Amino acid sequence: MNTRTYAGGPVIRGAAQGTAPTPLSVLDLVTVGAGRTATDALRTSVDIARLAENRGYHRYWVAEHHSMPGVASSSPAVILAHLAAHTDRIRLGSGGVMLPNHAPLVIAEQFGTLEAMAPGRVDLGLGRAPGTDGATAAALRRSDRLNEGADDFPQQLVELTRFLDDDFPDGHPYSRIHAVPGPVQATSPGGVQDPNRPPVWLLGSSGFSARLAATLGLPFAFAHHFSAQNTLPALDLYRENFRPSETLSEPYALIGVSALATDDDGTEARRQVLAAALNMVRLRTGRPGLVPTPEEAEAYQFNEMERDFVQSWNSNVIHGTPDEVRSGLDELQKRTGADELMLTANAHGGDVRLRSYELIADAYELPRP
Repeated sequence: MNTRTYAGGPVIRGAAQGTAPTPLSVLDLVTVGAGRTATDALRTSVDIARLAENRGYHRYWVAEHHSMPGVASSSPAVILAHLAAHTDRIRLGSGGVMLPNHAPLVIAEQFGTLEAMAPGRVDLGLGRAPGTDGATAAALRRSDRLNEGADDFPQQLVELTRFLDDDFPDGHPYSRIHAVPGPVQATSPGGVQDPNRPPVWLLGSSGFSARLAATLGLPFAFAHHFSAQNTLPALDLYRENFRPSETLSEPYALIGVSALATDDDGTEARRQVLAAALNMVRLRTGRPGLVPTPEEAEAYQFNEMERDFVQSWNSNVIHGTPDEVRSGLDELQKRTGADELMLTANAHGGDVRLRSYELIADAYELPRP
């Protein structure tokens, strides 16, 4: 039973606010800085979600990562339930759930529950990467056959979609299994079911998900913030191969962008971005930890290879004054043709991240409550 009521309308396509070239949204990794706790980080997430809702950001997504001390977003569905209790209008979703880590029925149940908590404002973004290292992925999946999980992604996606729509064909082994909350409740005696279900997005950092999203007529989210060299090829692949569907009549692509604005001449933004880059250096070299302070980053002795990495990494982080960030985002949107910009602010302190989203909202004259 298919209960979808959207076809590329406002559930997926947001409206640009103020002077922004596209809808602006937020991607939250729930980062934990040195000297801070996961509780602090989650409180910051609530503060940012409330700010985003009040200032006209379109959606707020939470990423899935594991075994990273500086990233407290291992359970997106739990965090989204918390955010749903503290917001009223903004779209909430996963950016994304790493589908091979989970049984499709479990995800259908979790996001059906979220839809019941926040009717009509839940997105289900899906990725096929593990969101962690191989050993942790093996522990999550109870298997060391990790490539098999990624290769099975299209089949897992079909299974998840059928659970969401409750439309396995007669004779299928799962035809008598139902994701609850879900459409089956409408077919039970006296049942009434919300007509909405979370729209599925595909996430990617290469061409695989771009092509799959195009083939299925789904919205596509590209991780420009850590795979900038693949952005234009992936978006071209998506647009060139797009097939209209019940979900979308035309392609719709958002890109994740690292962006950080500060009140001063940009000095503090550069300090915070350096700290975030040091965190990435440690992660990429097998030493994941909490996000270091700017002072620690300034005192750190980068070797030549690390300096090259930091320069390359930070070249894709739009940072500085609010005007500089606005100009950088405008240029990026024009260059990529992205239908939506999803901003992620990586910094040591939650107060810095919160202030950045406010400054960017001001720079684009987004509405005030």
